Amino acid sequence: MRWTDIEEIAAALAEQHPTTRPVTADLVRIRDWAAGLTGFSDDPSRCNARLLESIQLAWSDRTTVREDRAG
Repeated sequence: MRWTDIEEIAAALAEQHPTTRPVTADLVRIRDWAAGLTGFSDDPSRCNARLLESIQLAWSDRTTVREDRAG
């Protein structure tokens, strides 16, 4: 998994951190969590704010869908 695998990273973060609201997670935390995912093989220093915000948004979208289905 690489930084550009935004949807895959978002899905993994949603699975590993089901009670976290992505919009409240700071980008440094998202970077650290993503870099620590099983199968992540990219250089942690190669990410940037734009990629991390994209991951955060994709993760938030997944969380919103899950909440809609539950409610």
